[in-house]
Amino acid sequence: MCLSIVKKTGLLALSLLTLLSCKDTLEEFNPSGLTAETVYTTPEGFETLVNAAYTYQRWWYGKEEGYNIAETGTDIWTSGSGEAYRDLTQYLNLQSSNAALTNEWREFYAAVNLCNGGISRIDKAGLSATLRPIREGELRFLRAFYYWHIVETWGNVHFTTQETNGIVSTANRTPTETIYNQIFEDLKFAVANLPVTQPRYGKVTRGAAQAFLARMYLTRGMNKEALEMAQAVLANTNYKLEANYADLWKMSNLKTKEAIYVVDYSTNLAINDLANSTFNPYGHNRGSNNGHLLFLMKYDDRPGMTRDIAYGRPFNRYMPTRFLLDLYSDDDARYEGSFMEVWRANSTSRPAGMNLGDTAVYCTRKEIPDAFEATRKYQIYDRSKIYNANGTVKDNLRYPTLSKFMDPTRASLNEAQSARDVFVIRLAEVYLIAAEAQMKLGNLQAAADYINVLRTRAAKAGKTAAMQIAPAQVTLDFILDERARELAGEQIRWFDLKRTGKLLERIRTYAPDNAVNLQDYHVVRPIPQTQLDAVTNKSEFTQNQGYQ
Repeated sequence: MCLSIVKKTGLLALSLLTLLSCKDTLEEFNPSGLTAETVYTTPEGFETLVNAAYTYQRWWYGKEEGYNIAETGTDIWTSGSGEAYRDLTQYLNLQSSNAALTNEWREFYAAVNLCNGGISRIDKAGLSATLRPIREGELRFLRAFYYWHIVETWGNVHFTTQETNGIVSTANRTPTETIYNQIFEDLKFAVANLPVTQPRYGKVTRGAAQAFLARMYLTRGMNKEALEMAQAVLANTNYKLEANYADLWKMSNLKTKEAIYVVDYSTNLAINDLANSTFNPYGHNRGSNNGHLLFLMKYDDRPGMTRDIAYGRPFNRYMPTRFLLDLYSDDDARYEGSFMEVWRANSTSRPAGMNLGDTAVYCTRKEIPDAFEATRKYQIYDRSKIYNANGTVKDNLRYPTLSKFMDPTRASLNEAQSARDVFVIRLAEVYLIAAEAQMKLGNLQAAADYINVLRTRAAKAGKTAAMQIAPAQVTLDFILDERARELAGEQIRWFDLKRTGKLLERIRTYAPDNAVNLQDYHVVRPIPQTQLDAVTNKSEFTQNQGYQ
């Protein structure tokens, strides 16, 4: 929570008042003369508040900041050569100045304050008796959603359910348990009051609230409750697994029934969240979904290759650990459904004998015999060229590329924005939640049954039997491996490892590049310096242990 106050022009900012900046107090002219007190007392005006409360999710989902905080710095991703936040990925002098953490702290506390304001004002909004509990359910879901990110990222930090309307110069340190109590209260209200479907795509539904509540129960070790809530979602016929895992990632299939909760990005990029000095001065500097940029290896300087729309704009931020690539058996179609290994010649300038469409680059997790390589016209980057014998990275420019988020529908080859929606919770995760809960309750057969539903879907033709697991194979580490195979890159991995108490162990075991600087205190992130500078009770609201 950023506690200095800035009075902004316009209705949305008037509802926030604090939390938008850590600079000194400013006064700006509001030419409309409208205030939150006048606008949010009409149903139409209150709709703008609720809609605005959703938009802050876009600061995390589909954005580089959110990928770095939620996915890297784990057992499955390490730094590519273009990494911007190596301090998050490899814990290299991670401190309070980290810009990704600063941005997310600011935006998510602003989101919480807007939700608090909406919940406190809803009685005077003039909503119908039917609509009122739905809108409150949305706001309560969103408040729980934002607080979960906050408490898991930073630990025991500032908590309030009251709207901030003036200068506040102190912050509290609230125990995690207290924050989770509110999360559960809000989510139970959402489950009880949200409809099964919503007329507007991307709005939270009862099923989405149930799925997120199941995740929260699992996080807090409430396994019986997690199982019951997951089973309620699995019984919902509005949701259905895709028959083919790879089909999940087609741009033509963004409205898949497997997606339970999504962050919706518009095909009209102008109305997403790109910062604009006239219309959206508080937007993101890159806007829309950027996931398509971040996992791509550097291919466009290789012989026979040039940058194009289909292969994407390679920011080369993150590369898979060798451990992640080895998790997929040859029977598992999720590897080919998640990663790309072959780049075909697309340049007018090519090596002699190489035609358009021929293989130009092959990056593989396997070892290729030198004698075979010598007979090929294309470049090969195999296991021993990408990784050292101990699993550390040898080449952080070329590697199998996560292809889930690629977007060949972009208008130009350098377009950084994508209209791809972000799948925040998929039905597959609910199966894995149910499996983990059953395992912890001692029901290994039931746990294996849930996992085998996903492994049956993932099996290559004729390999279904080989992909099945027995109850004795179900352990917490196996489930974490399965979650990696199914959910790699989907902005959940750091939270999975933290909630299971496996973060430090698995980084040290499986991600040697990330482990070099890892310390025990890295299970929470540093509080942004902007926040520490803003408070006056500095002796009470201090930096998280281990950070400066």
